Amino acid sequence: MPINHFKRALAEKRPQIGLWLGLCSPYSAELLAGSGFDWLLIDGEHAPNDLQTILSQLQAVAPYASQPVVRPPWNDPVRVKQLLDIGAQTLLLPMVQSAEEAQLAVQSTHYPPNGIRGVGSALARASRWNRIPDYLQKADSEMCVLVQIETRRGLVNLPDILQVEGIDGVFIGPADLSADMGLPGQPNHPEVQQAIEHAIGKIIAAGKAPGILMADQKMARHYLSLGALFVAVGVDTTLLSKAAESLAKQFQQTAEQTATPETNSTSSVY
Repeated sequence: MPINHFKRALAEKRPQIGLWLGLCSPYSAELLAGSGFDWLLIDGEHAPNDLQTILSQLQAVAPYASQPVVRPPWNDPVRVKQLLDIGAQTLLLPMVQSAEEAQLAVQSTHYPPNGIRGVGSALARASRWNRIPDYLQKADSEMCVLVQIETRRGLVNLPDILQVEGIDGVFIGPADLSADMGLPGQPNHPEVQQAIEHAIGKIIAAGKAPGILMADQKMARHYLSLGALFVAVGVDTTLLSKAAESLAKQFQQTAEQTATPETNSTSSVY
């Protein structure tokens, strides 16, 4: 039975630093799996991933120490069942706003009688196609359920959500939260920061692991200092875009500085 090292780390309160994957490529996922991050988030909510591309990235990351976390497009038991069968053990369920929705997330990841996950282990990579002895009895204990709070309603209902048994961690979505608070594009606004810090305190008090995505290094370190245990510090698409733009600007400036009158002339020599 594959051990969920990410779940173990959260239970032992060891901070885990992660990176968001949105390129939908097993090649780039494998490249980043060897870069030293504790966990990698394969995004099925906003990135153009489907079941097959998520599977290929899980396979690419598998030989490395980085632990894959998968975010489905919605808190949907049908999609959750498919993701678990292809081998995902840690899920980040988006837009959870009530204890009932959190309970659904937990039930979707567990087999009966503890949940509603459908049994199809003979077809599943997760069970190594029934080559893992007693997979059906052991699988539930290795599932890590993370729910995402990203609205004011979710914050109001956070105390009830934290009471749901089976929730391992609560992830605060700063972008959606700031938008829902009437401050779109301002995740570092003082009001948003205050709400996030208050939520982190509640999550820690309930014995759960707090998490967040924060590309601002100063703020990421701040949330770690408050007790956040799984913090994504960047997004692969943004890193690639910024690095490419920076390189292009450097060489454009070099080209302009080294240009001669002849190369700048628009007249023809013929």
